[in-house]
Amino acid sequence: MNPDLQKLQPYPFEKLRQLFADLSPAENMSAIALSIGEPKHPAPGFVLETLANNLDKLSSYPLTQGLPELRSAMASWLTARFQLQGVDANKQIFPVTGTREALFAFAQAVVTPGPDARVLCPNPFYQIYEGATLLAGAQPCFINCTAETGFLPDFDSIAEDEWQRCQLVYLCSPGNPTGAVMPIDQMQQLIRLAIEHNFIIAADECYSEIFFNEDAPPPGLLQACAAMGHHDFRNCVVFHSLSKRSNLPGLRSGFVAGDADILTKFLLYRTYHGCAMPPHHQLASIAAWNDNTHVVENRQRYREKFKAVLAVLEGHLDVAMPDASFYLWPKTPIPETDFARELYAGEHITVLPGSYLARESAGVNPGANRVRMALVAELSQCVEAAQRIVHRLGKL
Repeated sequence: MNPDLQKLQPYPFEKLRQLFADLSPAENMSAIALSIGEPKHPAPGFVLETLANNLDKLSSYPLTQGLPELRSAMASWLTARFQLQGVDANKQIFPVTGTREALFAFAQAVVTPGPDARVLCPNPFYQIYEGATLLAGAQPCFINCTAETGFLPDFDSIAEDEWQRCQLVYLCSPGNPTGAVMPIDQMQQLIRLAIEHNFIIAADECYSEIFFNEDAPPPGLLQACAAMGHHDFRNCVVFHSLSKRSNLPGLRSGFVAGDADILTKFLLYRTYHGCAMPPHHQLASIAAWNDNTHVVENRQRYREKFKAVLAVLEGHLDVAMPDASFYLWPKTPIPETDFARELYAGEHITVLPGSYLARESAGVNPGANRVRMALVAELSQCVEAAQRIVHRLGKL
């Protein structure tokens, strides 16, 4: 067995299962899960129809690079959304079977393993970044994202020798779990460092379409490149998904885009990796990327939930509206694992302890005394969950 497998920690939800192993929730209350970021809004009907009408395409092997029509649809959306001069649909973009597998596979393709190999990522973070780093033969280096830094990584805190060892940086904006949006000037600071030290930036932008001001969408890494005149997106790659944008987590559909030289090699890796998107999924994805009406409607539903939930929690819990995403990241009045146990046993509500999403770095765990709440359930359930939380807070 690969000895690096021993370095992997249990996934956060396995830790949560163990945390609740000795508890029995109140039987007279229905379960409300705020722990997992799985969209529960209905999938677009026209996407489901496209899937159903193209099942006959399963008799053919799909290409890893995807259909030209799919690459064109993705490139058109990306160009329009992030104000780019254009994305080459043949060289700068191709489909992936969800950002999770692509973010993991990317490190395996671009990292040169060795004792000095470093991969930087925000802390707290999506655990795939850590696992991908370890199994690529590198060492993760965590950049704490706290209230003091606006929940964004402080690149000035990284020593020069760490930048010299760095081969890859994972970004996540809007952030999971904090919802923080990185401004363009901070992205450009990192781009300049990437060019100076010759490392790659992998930007996880799967929450980019869950925001609250239609006139101020979150910027993206390629947008930051273009604003600098770097239309070749040198050293920069972004990952996007239909899971959150279009409520299609089960479709396993997204794309990777950016530096053509990097993507040429990543595509070669993927032809061996065996991760081509099924043909009917590709056709359904074309329909989804070509439509924005359902995305605007989806955002409105999240706005309504945040407004209603925060109105209930105000004055009871230290929590604020995020910049974007569908998460709340409140401070807890007691240790976060105890708080999660209280809510589960007393109110049949599941939240995720923030410490499970972070690692101790510089002597602190930036997820301590916080929990992640995903407002993915229907409005009425989210409001009821908030009311139950207030009830439990009154008993602490």
